[in-house]
Formats: sequence, structure tokens, C-alpha cells
Amino acid sequence: MKHLLSLLILLYFLTPYSKAQNPKVVIATSKGNIELEIYESKAPITAKHFLSNVDQNVFKDACFYRVVRMDNQPFNQVKIEVIQGGLFQDSIVDKMPVIPHETTQQTGILHRNGVISMARSEPGTASTEFFICVGDQPELDYMGHRNPDGQGFATFGKVTKGMEVVRAIQQLKDQEQMLIVPVKIYSITRK
Repeated sequence: MKHLLSLLILLYFLTPYSKAQNPKVVIATSKGNIELEIYESKAPITAKHFLSNVDQNVFKDACFYRVVRMDNQPFNQVKIEVIQGGLFQDSIVDKMPVIPHETTQQTGILHRNGVISMARSEPGTASTEFFICVGDQPELDYMGHRNPDGQGFATFGKVTKGMEVVRAIQQLKDQEQMLIVPVKIYSITRK
């Protein structure tokens, strides 16, 4: 019996064990790199769409262009803190494919510090625009009050390295939340 147990332990350590890992992505910006982990299994629709955009180099002319802080949303009853990026130009964004909306109730990924999520107007209109949370933002979750429809926004990953870059971008000079000088995204690539 002792030999059998020893053999089983030995086999356990010699057997290749491959835990499926979430894809990693690097956003290279003019202010530094932001590394993300993409939660494919939790948010399959949104994650697949974002990774497809990454693989197809859709973000080649992207930038971070919007910053939301406590001090620049005076007329919003429900305040949030995020930086937003993507293709920026409505004439380009409007031509991009949209995806069905995955709520935080479905995925279980809440809008916590560093979480990345898709920007949208109506549910099912997300395409290329995304934002990163600065601090916890529960009002962006399903049944949150930031959007009147209560559906929240579709989360799909989290910053694993580079939150100092996110915070630095959020503090840049803006005019009504739009950065005076957008932060260039040089590339978004898989790591």
C-alpha cells in the first residue's frame, strides 16, 4: 500500500499538467504599457470580440481620449471614474460590427479597480470602444444606476500590470472629459 501511494504521488508530479490560462494582452501607449488578463471563459462573447479586434489589428489607430474623474462630471448624479479608449471617430466606430450584451450578472465580473469593460450606448451596441475602471465602480454593473436601462456594461478582463499608467492618463488635462491631447495607443497585442 505504501509503495502504491508513493507511485501515485510520483505519477502526479511526472504527469504533464496544463492549466488553461487566460489570454494576456499588452496595450502599449505613449504613457507606458498596460497589461491585461482577458477572461474568455467568463465573458465568451465580449472577450472573443475584443481578442478578434486585437488579432485583426483593429486598434492600430486607437487612443485613450476620455477621462472621467470626480471633478469633471458636475451634472451627473451617479459619478464614476474611468479612462476610455478605442477608435474614437464615430464615422469609423459606427461601421464596426457590434456584439450582444453580456451583463455582469451573466459573467460575474464586476466593475472593480482595473477591470476593463466595453463602452456602449444601448445594449448590443458595443464594438471597439472600451474603458478601464479606476477604483470600484458598482454603478456600472447590472442594475447599477449609471445607465437608465439598468443593464450595466460588459466586463471582460482586468489590468494585471500598469495601473499607474491608467491613473496617470486619468489625471491628464481634459475639457468636459475629453483629453486635450489624446494618449496614443501604439498597439494592442497578445502577450
